[in-house]
Amino acid sequence: MPDSKCPFNTLPEFMRVTSLKPYDQPDSGFIVTLFEDTSTIASSLHKAVGELAEAFMLFHLLCNLQSKFPTNHDKMKALLTGGSGFIAAHCLETLLRHSHSVVTMDIREPGAFDEAIKSNPDFEGVIHCASLFHFDIQDAKKDLLDPAINDTVNIMRAIKAHAPSVRRVVVTSSAAMLNMKNHPDTYTENHWNPISREEAAPNPADGYRGSKIFAEKAAWKFVEDEKTNFTIASINPPLVFGPIAHYLNSLDRINTSNARFRDMISGKLHEKLAPTGTFHWVDVHDVALAHVRALETESAAGHRFITSGSTFTNPEIADVIKTKFPELSTKLPESWSSDLPEGLYDIDTSKARGVLNIEFSLLDQCVESTVKSVLKVQT
Repeated sequence: MPDSKCPFNTLPEFMRVTSLKPYDQPDSGFIVTLFEDTSTIASSLHKAVGELAEAFMLFHLLCNLQSKFPTNHDKMKALLTGGSGFIAAHCLETLLRHSHSVVTMDIREPGAFDEAIKSNPDFEGVIHCASLFHFDIQDAKKDLLDPAINDTVNIMRAIKAHAPSVRRVVVTSSAAMLNMKNHPDTYTENHWNPISREEAAPNPADGYRGSKIFAEKAAWKFVEDEKTNFTIASINPPLVFGPIAHYLNSLDRINTSNARFRDMISGKLHEKLAPTGTFHWVDVHDVALAHVRALETESAAGHRFITSGSTFTNPEIADVIKTKFPELSTKLPESWSSDLPEGLYDIDTSKARGVLNIEFSLLDQCVESTVKSVLKVQT
């Protein structure tokens, strides 16, 4: 059984705001997770069983984090929103590996951000990852646009009101804010998708794009209008692939970008591979590292960072699966051909490479680790 000090020894119907602090073990140099304290906020958002399972999964993840690389930055206390999400779970790992103390929260109740920040007012940095990326929704405005914008504004308002020690906020945005239909030869951080709220509302795909655009714009506007003590930076990844670090009770709940891996290895695409659709990708580890370095790096203030590893196609992923996992070959079509279009736009990632010192991962390595992760959930 977990130790009595484990922050998840609370009623499962409560959402937790959990404070986590790493410390260095003198005899090994490893960074080990230490739970300091916890507070609970009543909520009926999640079913008890799912909450308890997710809690134990997070407990297991945190208690097994170990890393040897040294730190060359000041340690800080950071707030991470969306802690149970795909990208946020990797941000949590990276923050702890960089020896930062972390408070995680995953709440969307009125006033929840205020209460969480009031109870832990001495934050120095915030990573705002909380954002839905699923297309199985009924109302794009209600389920995607409004929550993304409101959550972003609410947390910034709470930080300004109750956490004067915060100096940097990093917002998870997306390369979906780019205009893929009418594009230049090369995208930079200066480009925005011109979609309007009215155009974004009718369907989930446009609703997701709009939610990222308008939430990020709301963050920049808030900082400018309110003359905040903190600066912001945004991380803008395209499709994010990588192993699952958060709890999933079913592959039906896998993040949208990783769904293609599930479909390939389950035999769902045995007859024919699905069209690739979007041709730029990035490894989730690189995205998480970009978030943390944007929090730590003074010169990242006021900048947007596109984090894109390279181009890819579904046939390329299938090639790697067939090579690395020959036992899964029967789940794939007998043959396939590349659908990479001619004249595909480029994405300039020089700012992420230069300011944040990000070296992007290779596709074959990411595919291998992702498939292994999906297979674990599948079994």
